[in-house]
Amino acid sequence: MWPFICQFIEKLFRETIEPAVRGANNHLSTFSFTKIDIGHQPLRINGVKVYTENVDKRQIILDLQISFVGNCEIDLEIKRYFCRAGVKSIQIHGTMRVILEPLIGDMPLIGALSLFFLRKPLLEINWTGLTNLLDVPGLNGLSDTIILDIISNYLVLPNRITVPLVSEVQIAQLRFPIPKGVLRIHFIEAQDLEGKDTYLKGIVKGKSDPYGILRVGNQIFQSKVIKENLNPKWNEVYEALVYEHPGQELEIELFDEDPDKDDFLGSLMIDLIEVEKERLLDEWFTLDEVSKGKLHLKLEWLTLMPTAENLDKVLTSIRADKDQANDGLSSALLILYLDSARNLPSGKKINSNPNPLVLLSVGHKAQESKIRYKTNEPVWEENFTFFVHNPKRQDLEVEVRDEQHQCSLGNFKLPLSQLLESEDLTMHQRFHLSNSGPNSTINMKIALRVLSLEKPARSPDHQHSAQVKRPSLSKDARKSSFKPQVPVSPPPDSNKPVPASPVTDSDKKTETAEKSQPPNASPQWPRDLSRSSSSLHASNFSYSPSHLSVKEPTPSIASDISLPIATQELRQRLRQLENGTTLGQSPLGQIQLTIRHSSQRNKLIVVVHSCRNLIAFSEEGSDPYVRMYLLPDKRRSGRRKTHVSKKTLNPVFDQIFDFSVSLPEVQRRTLDVAVKNSGGFLSKDKGLLGKLLIPLASEELAKGWTQWYDLTEDGTRPHGAS
Repeated sequence: MWPFICQFIEKLFRETIEPAVRGANNHLSTFSFTKIDIGHQPLRINGVKVYTENVDKRQIILDLQISFVGNCEIDLEIKRYFCRAGVKSIQIHGTMRVILEPLIGDMPLIGALSLFFLRKPLLEINWTGLTNLLDVPGLNGLSDTIILDIISNYLVLPNRITVPLVSEVQIAQLRFPIPKGVLRIHFIEAQDLEGKDTYLKGIVKGKSDPYGILRVGNQIFQSKVIKENLNPKWNEVYEALVYEHPGQELEIELFDEDPDKDDFLGSLMIDLIEVEKERLLDEWFTLDEVSKGKLHLKLEWLTLMPTAENLDKVLTSIRADKDQANDGLSSALLILYLDSARNLPSGKKINSNPNPLVLLSVGHKAQESKIRYKTNEPVWEENFTFFVHNPKRQDLEVEVRDEQHQCSLGNFKLPLSQLLESEDLTMHQRFHLSNSGPNSTINMKIALRVLSLEKPARSPDHQHSAQVKRPSLSKDARKSSFKPQVPVSPPPDSNKPVPASPVTDSDKKTETAEKSQPPNASPQWPRDLSRSSSSLHASNFSYSPSHLSVKEPTPSIASDISLPIATQELRQRLRQLENGTTLGQSPLGQIQLTIRHSSQRNKLIVVVHSCRNLIAFSEEGSDPYVRMYLLPDKRRSGRRKTHVSKKTLNPVFDQIFDFSVSLPEVQRRTLDVAVKNSGGFLSKDKGLLGKLLIPLASEELAKGWTQWYDLTEDGTRPHGAS
């Protein structure tokens, strides 16, 4: 099959990518691919997970752990500037979601196939002549990192590849489905953070300048920086679209801002399935990967309602019924499918086809479509979403422009109040363009969904904290902790919070924070890009845009190897299990690994086969998974981990991992292996099951070996069992 996939990729490059690059900029009009060879090494699937819960009966959801290491040859040139460049190899590693839907009662049983990544995959490209390429006008603002981020983010939800298998399937609906919900994140405050700033060459401990990075899929938010404070109060609100669950998580990392390298202050990951079940969480969460610190969050799961019956109630809850602002907390979500346009005028030059694009705006928020080149009947097939503060007052403004001549080809304005009067709050039609040709129209499907916070029915003895779980794909290098979560009420020495407008009564912030924070505190990410936020009425809550550029992930400076807390807790658990009796030779169990170095691929290959006789963290056993680093590299990109095996003390993984490293270099490195229990998010059943540190300075590394290893508390005394 791989040769035919390669044929498709070559066709895609020549018939789609090449014309698009040529038309994107006058300087690139002579761009062409001179050679396209994807290589003979096929894509590898290391594991498949099938979801059986929280899925529609007419769909099948698969998660594929994919790995592609290809020695490809892709050569390109720009003749106008005598520039030649290319790609020698590509690596991509990540979790690809495959959705088979709708299931139908006729062959081929599946209506369409959708592919996308839930989070940004690890992507590495080995370029040739990149510096020459970046000297070309129009490309000189790019860099290797920016190019990789652009490509990676294009692969991540909500972007998706949809392949219809039967003609009757509504392809537009499959390509751009309505989001499952909206997550409103109240990023309130933190307490007892680590002091990272030091004085007098480290003798005097200072404070920190903390800020937070929040991620949901490819939506990234950054809070403002609170200077010199170990108990910062941000009081910021963000709203993120959730397209897929199970699978999507809220990831939070805290950092101390420094002039050179920002220091890590802790992290947190929350499974959005559990937030959806609870609808509303207002909790203090203990930070992971650090010895101390906790974070106060309020999370709201907003359901998308196709009726306007609760709109007035929603507007009142966010105080949008009284103010005249066009931004703030959202009461509705506008979902727009831009299909095509017909009979567009020629623009400035008669008898010349324009390069049309569409500008769409709601209030202060604007987005634009891709450019379609040299056509007066463009087809876009693109989806857009806008958070709407008050649909009774706001309008959708649409303008078609000619990118080549920078002139308008037509426009129209749609009051969103018209959608409130439409069936299912949806309109699907051709809209006539004003200031355009006599028969110029644009075809769009527009849907409005009211954001409603529904409270599920609860039994009297329900405790939501026990239902919030860590996702199975939890972060590695995580601090294990048996400490109970802190209750939502702040400690006695903190200031008494008072209600703040426009948020609901359960939102709190102090008067001192109200005075100290600027009225338009604006998140920024990264710093050199323009910032965008809006002040929420009569408050200091900052609303951040959903789509911000991504920079290289900040390397994690802490892992469980440097955190003695995990080891202490493991020893405590051992003492509990021992209970006066003598444990065996391998009290924490064993792990079987195959380790070898491939000189041909220039990689260290590690196969995680299985574990046996692990300790049980609950009456039902453990939920183990294996995490690995090739020390001293403890960055997120250097992490490898298996899937989670549920309720077993003898898990079988049989997963293959590799690290790009030469043989002389790998013999100076150490393989850090940790077996962990994923456990419940707020439960005590989480933590470290055992560790293993394997020095790789062995003459046999090129041949390889398969061996059982004893797990220990800190990994410092490993020895082969068989």
